[in-house]
Amino acid sequence: CYRENILKTAKALVEDTKLLVSGAASSQDKLAQAAQSSANTITQLAEVVKLGAASLGSDDPETQVVLINAIKDVAKALSDLISATKGAASKPADDPSMYQLKGAAKVMVTNVTSLLKTVKAVEDEATRGTRALEATIEYIKQELTVFQSSEVPEKTSSPEESIRMTKGITMATAKAVAAGNSCRQEDVIATANLSRKAVADMLTACKQASYHPDVSEEVRERALRFGTECTLGYLELLEHVLLV
Repeated sequence: CYRENILKTAKALVEDTKLLVSGAASSQDKLAQAAQSSANTITQLAEVVKLGAASLGSDDPETQVVLINAIKDVAKALSDLISATKGAASKPADDPSMYQLKGAAKVMVTNVTSLLKTVKAVEDEATRGTRALEATIEYIKQELTVFQSSEVPEKTSSPEESIRMTKGITMATAKAVAAGNSCRQEDVIATANLSRKAVADMLTACKQASYHPDVSEEVRERALRFGTECTLGYLELLEHVLLV
């Protein structure tokens, strides 16, 4: 029942995505209507996903987290898409903002597809761990793209904060190795959830610290490079766990 509702609402959201993209080239009224429609649809989708997560029961919290993370990714992608649509409104077809819009729409569709795959996998215990890991790998890749962009973080943090956040990577690495050895679905799902947070926190802290006023251009470049290399290394580890 929940799966059917999620599928139906997700399809409606994909249609809203198309309207948002086409709305950038049309009137402000149409754009506003498309934005309002997508906001309503994402609210409905979040509700049915939460109901679906609740139906799993409290004895499987890690899988519930996988579902909630999937809808959070869709909501974030929609927010980014609406921002990109506003930036591209009334601009010519070859304007850079139009390419950003197309990129945001692609991420949006990717995340909706990922949500649907996750919902399907939840019904099959044998594939839950694999799917959770695939979704986490996709999420980390998207976070790395944001990290590598030229966008300056809204706030800065101390280098100490960045160092503190690397401890999460150490813990997640140990968990990933253990999951690769045990091959138990619950261990793999827990690894996927922990990895997602650990890498995202590390990337945020690293970028914020690299833009601290006391940091030189050379040190910033090194910090950003090592943040990227750490993430790529961790992705390789998760790919190995997935293969196992």
